[in-house]
Amino acid sequence: MAWNWTQHGWPHFVYDPVALEPLERRFLLLTGEVIGAVRHVSDDERDLLRIELLSDEAVKTSAIEGETLDRLSVQSSLRRQLGLDTDNRNVKPKERGIAEMMVDLYRSWADPLDADTLFRWHRMLMADSRHLETIGGYRRHEDAMQIVSGRQDRPTVHFEAPPSSRVPDEMAAYLTWFNGSAPNGDEPLPALTRAGIGHLYFESIHPFEDGNGRIGRTLAEKSLAQNIGQPTLIALAHTIEQHRKAYYDQLEVHQQTLDVTGWLVYFAETIIAAQQTTLGRVAFHIAKAHFYDRFRDMMNERQEKVIARLFREGPGGFTGGLSAENYLAITGTSRPTATRDLHDLVEKGALTRTGDRRYTRYHLNLP
Repeated sequence: MAWNWTQHGWPHFVYDPVALEPLERRFLLLTGEVIGAVRHVSDDERDLLRIELLSDEAVKTSAIEGETLDRLSVQSSLRRQLGLDTDNRNVKPKERGIAEMMVDLYRSWADPLDADTLFRWHRMLMADSRHLETIGGYRRHEDAMQIVSGRQDRPTVHFEAPPSSRVPDEMAAYLTWFNGSAPNGDEPLPALTRAGIGHLYFESIHPFEDGNGRIGRTLAEKSLAQNIGQPTLIALAHTIEQHRKAYYDQLEVHQQTLDVTGWLVYFAETIIAAQQTTLGRVAFHIAKAHFYDRFRDMMNERQEKVIARLFREGPGGFTGGLSAENYLAITGTSRPTATRDLHDLVEKGALTRTGDRRYTRYHLNLP
C-alpha cells in the first residue's frame, strides 16, 4: 500500500483553497457568535461553563479511543487544576491526566509548539500505562506501527506509520511546519486549513506508542486557538465522537494520498458543527442560570435533585424525556409523592408535560 508518507512530495499536501473559502468565512462568523454568547455569561457562571465544556471534550476525546472516563472525576480534577472550589473526590490517573492536558492546552495555547510540550502531554495521558515501552518520548520500537482491526490471525491494516527510526526527523519537520503556519509564522495558513492539515499530518506520523489520537485532536484545538487569538472551547471531540466511523474512514482514505481537499472539507465541516454545538451549550447554560434565578426557592429537596440531574444530562436531556419511573429512581420517594412533585413542577412552569398515562414525559421548560 502506498501510504502518504511513502509518496513523492511528502509532507507537502495539495488541496483546492477555493473549496475551503466559504467554510473559512463561516468559521470566522461563528467564532464571533461564540465569543459574543460567552460574554453574556457572568464570571462565576463562566467558570462553570468552562468546566462543563472542558470535561465534555476530555471525556469524548477518550471515548473516541474506546476509553470510558468518569465525568465527575474529570470535572473535579479540572476544578483543582484551575484553582476552583472542589470536592475531595478520589481521581484516578486517567481522569487526572486528561484533565491536566486540557488545562495545559487552555493555559499555553499561544505558545509555540515544541517536543517538550508533546512529551509533557504524553506523560499526563499515559501516567497509568505500564504496558508502554516509552512514556514522554517518541516511540522507539522496531515493530511496524499499524492501525488494524478484525481478527488477530487475519487483521485488516488501515494504515502503517513511518518506522520509529524516522520519527524524530519527521516530528522536527512537523514542528517547523506547525509554528511556521501560525498567524505570526513565515507561511501562515487560514484557521480551518491549518487545523485540518495539522491533524492529518500528525496522525500520519503517529509518533507515540499510544495517545496519538487524543494529542492530535488537542493539536487541532491549539491550532484553532492560535488562529482566533483565544482558547476555542469548541465541542470538537464531542462532534467527532458522534460520527466516529466517518472520522476514521476519512483518515484512512486520506492517509493514502497527498491530495487532501476532501479531508479538509470534511474536517472544516466538523469544526463548524462543533461551533454550532458550543453555541447550543452556551445558550443552554444561560437558560439554566435564568431557570434557577426563577425557581430556586420554589422547589423542595426532591425536586431540586431531579432538576439538577436533568441539567446534568445536557441539552438533550433524558432520551424521550423524564418519566415518573425516572423520578422514583432518582429520589427514592413513593409514587403518590412523585406524582404530586411532578404536577407541582408543571403547575409552576418549571417542567412541561407531554403524552398520557404510562407515556407521560416531562421536559425542562427552557426558552
